Amino acid sequence: MTINEIKQRFKIIGNSPLMELAIKTAMQVAPTDITVLINGESGVGKEAFPQIIHHLSSRKHGTYIAVNCGAIPEGTIDSELFGHEKGSFTGAHEARKGYFEVANGGTIFLDEVADLPLSTQVRLLRVLESGEFFKVGSSKALKTDVRVVAATNINILEAIHNGKFREDLYYRLSTVPIHIPPLRNRKDDIYLLFRKFAVDFGDKYRMPPLELTPDAREVLTNYFWPGNIRQLKNVTEQLSILEKERMVSPKTVDKYLPQETSSNLPVLFNAPTKGGDGMSERDLLYKVLFDMKRDVNDLRAMVLELSSNKSATYTDYNAAIPDFIMHNEKDSNAEEYMNITPKTIPIEQTIIPNKIVKKKKELKELKVIEKTPTLEDKAAEYIRLILDKNKGEKRTTARELGISERTLYRYIIDYKMEDIIKNHKKKI
Repeated sequence: MTINEIKQRFKIIGNSPLMELAIKTAMQVAPTDITVLINGESGVGKEAFPQIIHHLSSRKHGTYIAVNCGAIPEGTIDSELFGHEKGSFTGAHEARKGYFEVANGGTIFLDEVADLPLSTQVRLLRVLESGEFFKVGSSKALKTDVRVVAATNINILEAIHNGKFREDLYYRLSTVPIHIPPLRNRKDDIYLLFRKFAVDFGDKYRMPPLELTPDAREVLTNYFWPGNIRQLKNVTEQLSILEKERMVSPKTVDKYLPQETSSNLPVLFNAPTKGGDGMSERDLLYKVLFDMKRDVNDLRAMVLELSSNKSATYTDYNAAIPDFIMHNEKDSNAEEYMNITPKTIPIEQTIIPNKIVKKKKELKELKVIEKTPTLEDKAAEYIRLILDKNKGEKRTTARELGISERTLYRYIIDYKMEDIIKNHKKKI
């Protein structure tokens, strides 16, 4: 079977290279009997891959059982997986076969395998290594021939470090790991999935399917989607039921998307691993403050260097001043100095934008502008500069700033930066 045939059969929508790589890996390992560990965030569609592996294997005519390990109480999980003998515990009125005995010759899918108790993990490791297991309340070893495919949405290495998962079981399960990418890494697939859900819900509720304006489509595409495909499906269903207008605007879409931050400053999202590689809002504030401090230190160094050279001129000095510092128009001497021909002003009388340098024998101090810009003003100015540098490309700018495209979009609206994008579009 081809990748496209697999997508059709198992209802996988999208053309993301990362998703196609995961499908290709599943197709390659299917004919073997090795264990597979599928990892990915909640809602990415991990449940389709064990079925792909089962139906493309020699066990396709055998039993396929999917077990949600997190949904079974700790006191009964051993009985569910391995069975029990009559009278082995209170309520065991008759003997019962477990999933590993029922699925003999087939495939068992252990979803949320990281939620298994440590005692059950020991039993599972024995099954994987020797194919043997014991029913609860029995001393007789039973044999089973089962292909195990496991899945989890947590960082198992972190669980191992915290003593909640056995390291030997992890390496036994992850003979071949398959990673399912989150929806935010499949941006081109988001609109395809939305259209599919919109048509399905239109048929279900007997109404015309939803359509998106170009701007609304951009908002949907640039959202972070922490709940992945499951969240996108829920949002589409809400829109289908609650909105009378079939053409959806950006403002309407935004109402159904949980807000990422309550602040006007950009928020930097954590990395997909949820391990803290991303920056918090406080980190962004520190970054802006450190950048400002560095600029001041650079300016001070330039002043000290130029002040030691009496032949320096206004032109030489002005060339060294950062572009974002504007001269103080309220200063009564500023206009007078600006009208004098360059190279005639000695360094002792040179006016620096926002600061005036007066030097007699030694450099004394810099006169700071009366009104200091706020941190938000500096952040907005910085974003404007990066957006202009990238010729209005929002995706490139958001990536360079380390923020989400949706946050950048709100910042552009709040601080009226649309002119930058329009100007660059005109040039094109």
